[in-house]
Amino acid sequence: METKKMFPSLFINASFLALIALCTIPYLFVGVEAGTNSKVFELTDRFIDVRHEGQWLVMFYAPWCGYCKRTEPIFALVAQALHATNIRVGRLDCTKYPAAAKEFKIRSYPTIIFVKGNMEYTYSGDRSKDELVDYALRMSGPPVQLVTRTESVDMLKGSHTIFFMFVGPQEGVVWDTFYVAAENYQEHGFFYATSADVAAQHFEFEHLPAVIVYKEEQHHFYPHAHKAHEMDPELVNETIHQFVNVERFVAFPKITRFNINQLLKTKKYLVVAVVEEDKLSQIATHELEFRDMVETVIRKHRDRYHDKFQFGWIGDPSIAHSIIMDEMPTPHIIVINSTTQEHYLPDDDPMQMTPQALHIFLESIHNESATALGGDTYFVRLNRALFEGKKALIEMWRGNPVLTSVIFGLPLGFLSLILYSIFCGDCLVTEEEEEDHEKKE
Repeated sequence: METKKMFPSLFINASFLALIALCTIPYLFVGVEAGTNSKVFELTDRFIDVRHEGQWLVMFYAPWCGYCKRTEPIFALVAQALHATNIRVGRLDCTKYPAAAKEFKIRSYPTIIFVKGNMEYTYSGDRSKDELVDYALRMSGPPVQLVTRTESVDMLKGSHTIFFMFVGPQEGVVWDTFYVAAENYQEHGFFYATSADVAAQHFEFEHLPAVIVYKEEQHHFYPHAHKAHEMDPELVNETIHQFVNVERFVAFPKITRFNINQLLKTKKYLVVAVVEEDKLSQIATHELEFRDMVETVIRKHRDRYHDKFQFGWIGDPSIAHSIIMDEMPTPHIIVINSTTQEHYLPDDDPMQMTPQALHIFLESIHNESATALGGDTYFVRLNRALFEGKKALIEMWRGNPVLTSVIFGLPLGFLSLILYSIFCGDCLVTEEEEEDHEKKE
């Protein structure tokens, strides 16, 4: 009887110990401080010791940072989306844990890093839920994922706007180069490999191996794959990397502060329709019509412009203002030479611009008869620095005029006192001496 009575007690004690262990594991593992209801782990300096265990998507932030506060709810949605995967999502307060910030070389907030074993990858894309989830999923797997079933390709078409696929035996110079390109561009795109039997159900190709990009319900081929064995391996490497680099964007993407540098790496002319979105991401009707007109040109004339021009649109005119170093009314159009950093503006009123006028404008840029502005000279860089400083000061004043007055007023006040004491101190002494002398007389 005594033995039987012991079992419930032992069971309760074991359950209690297991519950304590379950609750304390997060603290032992990464130093969770708060928010068990949230799927975002609050990390401490102990993360330095456990970062090699598993895969992590981590946001390094500062509590006072406005950009961090705007990113926090997005990051919570990312954590929910990745909850069923083996990717842990965490955040670390760099003001409380400077050792971790120093270890990961954090220089700006927020900085988002994907940690995978001994490798660390700093995220540079848009801070949206879909972009961050795609990024984490890409980085969690191998550079090239193998597709073995026909229905899997249908799933890829439904879930990815763009992906690259190698078709054929996984050997030879084309395969080797494709794999290296996938390693280099894994942060920016999905890469797959499959057999000819599986690919034949979805794509029409005449030669093997084949390298395909699927984008916006169409597919395009790397043009030299069938004769790569006759080419210099260095040329194959260069052309495949170039193919991946220029094809990794849709025909008419939205351009932001986060992806514009990647778009400029295409080394094409970047044709940008500039419109203005309101706080609800709505665009005025006349500006929307202008944007759609520009998009129609590249959709209908891809063969004419694809090799030399990358089209896109901006919903934040301040990006365009920084490029031309001046205010720009919307809607407008600007073309950027990604190699020289020069830009071009049309002579026509953008509101009156037609597709034919746009064709003429782009042709004048292509044949170098259009007037180039800006560039990357020392004088232009100096003007740009002054413009950005002035713009930052104006935005600071609009956001918090009292704080701006304190930040700039106090140093200027002290400086004026110092200068006054240096240059006018003798004058005061002289005046006092003269007054004393007059009194004595």
